[in-house]
Amino acid sequence: MYSDLFHNPPNINLLGQALERGLYFFMEATEKKKVIVYVDGYNFYNGLKENNWKKFYWLDLVNFFQSFISENQELVKVKYFSAIANHEGKKKRQGIFFSANKENKKFELILGNFMDKSIECTSCQNYFNIKEEKKTDVNIATQLIADAIQGNCELSILVSGDSDLTPPIEFIKNYLPKHRIAVFFPPCRKGVHLKSITHSDLSLENYKQRFKSHQLPENIELDSGYKLIKPLKWV
Repeated sequence: MYSDLFHNPPNINLLGQALERGLYFFMEATEKKKVIVYVDGYNFYNGLKENNWKKFYWLDLVNFFQSFISENQELVKVKYFSAIANHEGKKKRQGIFFSANKENKKFELILGNFMDKSIECTSCQNYFNIKEEKKTDVNIATQLIADAIQGNCELSILVSGDSDLTPPIEFIKNYLPKHRIAVFFPPCRKGVHLKSITHSDLSLENYKQRFKSHQLPENIELDSGYKLIKPLKWV
């Protein structure tokens, strides 16, 4: 056998290519799949509210979703989509919550806004204005598609029960069939169509213990020395 190798040495170029291919497949097999989580903020918040889980508002979002990530995956970002509340008390509590989560570099806040919408009262036929959240669906759709196309992740996890978000998912599935999409339904939120078009799904209301065990510290001191304190209304 050794004399055969001596008299008929293997083609070095072919051997090198084989080694490169072997190394590539090894790296592909061991490389962790990147995951980005997209949280529909008000859908998530209202789900907790309707489920009487106000005590879980003070959630460490990155570490909470990290608990669902497997060993062969890497959570690279939690993108949280919301709009600034108009009520002063809610706005203050919301700001504290955002600031606390921003301490984790994997958390990203993407804001829309509220706009006046005129609706007619069916009883008195008078018109009055209500506040309606704008841009959140568009922001989520844009980020989902952009991250998938740019290769920023191999798995997208949408946290919402809003069926208006089916078009970007269908787009990604049609144009990037290897990309994986999961939907996590907030408490008291279901979406039959979302469930039918994603690769996997789960209901977060079944994970009460994880909400409980992934709360932020009640007091957080920022590098500036400013202290964030859990809102009393969320105790």
